[in-house]
Amino acid sequence: MTPTPLPAAPGQESVWDYPRPPRVEPTSERVVVTLDGVPVATTTGAVRVLETSHPPVYYLPVDAFEPGVLEPAAGSSVCEFKGRASYVSLRVGGRLLSRVGWTYPAPLPGYESLTDRVALYATDLTCTVDGELVVPQAGEFYGGWITSRVVGPFKGSPGSWGW
Repeated sequence: MTPTPLPAAPGQESVWDYPRPPRVEPTSERVVVTLDGVPVATTTGAVRVLETSHPPVYYLPVDAFEPGVLEPAAGSSVCEFKGRASYVSLRVGGRLLSRVGWTYPAPLPGYESLTDRVALYATDLTCTVDGELVVPQAGEFYGGWITSRVVGPFKGSPGSWGW
């Protein structure tokens, strides 16, 4: 059963207005990622992937990451729209976050702008968008970032598997 979308206030977006298949759009928002106060990535050149019922997934350019923090990780998954994703880990200081992000080395047509970009799960990281702390999308698989800019309900919460 599809939930009732929450009303969007001025300046907000409803994730129920996002398309399927997903749309990729550039954003000039300042995205900052840290781990335990140590810088991981900073950019104003991210892209957002917008898909019905999901908060935006931010893909950061590889060159936005601090040198040496990204490491390839085992495994892959497939998105019917974007293609085969490879996982990445982050090594910051003596800490390793395994499979904390993913990338599309050879995305399918229409998603070429994801090449050389990395999306991150915000769960164990401190992520901000234009200074606002991000709330991670619920669920073990999804990687959307929730800010006050978007309203749901969001896929990933209990009972949303069939949406």
